[in-house]
Amino acid sequence: MTAPIQELRPGRTDGHEPAVRLDAVSKVYGRELLALDQVTLSVDQGEFVCLLGASGCGKSTLLNLVAGLDRPTAGEIDTRDARIAMMFQEPALFPWLTVSGNIELALRVTSSGRNTTKKERRARAAELLEIVHLGGFGGKRPHELSGGMRQRVALARALAQEADVLLMDEPFGALDAMTRDLLHDELERIWRERELSVLFVTHNVREAVRLGDRVVLLSSRPGKVIEEFPVALPRPRRTDSAEVAELASTITDRLRQEVLRHARPAAQGPGSGE
Repeated sequence: MTAPIQELRPGRTDGHEPAVRLDAVSKVYGRELLALDQVTLSVDQGEFVCLLGASGCGKSTLLNLVAGLDRPTAGEIDTRDARIAMMFQEPALFPWLTVSGNIELALRVTSSGRNTTKKERRARAAELLEIVHLGGFGGKRPHELSGGMRQRVALARALAQEADVLLMDEPFGALDAMTRDLLHDELERIWRERELSVLFVTHNVREAVRLGDRVVLLSSRPGKVIEEFPVALPRPRRTDSAEVAELASTITDRLRQEVLRHARPAAQGPGSGE
């Protein structure tokens, strides 16, 4: 497990290369909509970084840029040729395929999977389902599973891509609290075992503190990094623990300040005298 980060980045001098590095990245849509503004951020190898910010601050845009699904308008993104997998809020499984079939499809596009037989891919899919505690469910269709189980399948599919970096865009946002808590445990276990680098977007401050080595706060649009919070709490953590609640409260207060700062000019409006 990566030790909690004790100082902000950039400016590291310990000689380690980050798994993901964004240097002064900006993204403009159309002619005027500035979504991200000069974002500089890094994720160390094996580090779990959570992104927080108000709706529309560019968190998902940032993930899309790192994943290569879009290109920045300015700045540089370096992933050091890492294998990247992405999870979304919705599992996005193919309903006409079995659970195993969904994972096998991902295996077929990996460098190792292209040279394997269907039998070998099926065996590997079964191994991945065991990892996410869904052994024996390979023959089920997605509609036969609960929401939490479908997200476990989506996680297994992401792992099938032999990822070094896992990008997660509010993957547990639609789940009930108990299911979310159980999946936190599963994700943390897999992250430790696989030594993954994780960039995790959430609106849930306690979730960010529960999971992250570091919580990065983005400003309201245009998104830019305004503060980072090292999470120096021992693992495993619980979302209802006093320590998690205390740090989450501090981050929430800072987020509230940012939301109010952004809303105030709009509320004053033209001719307000301010």
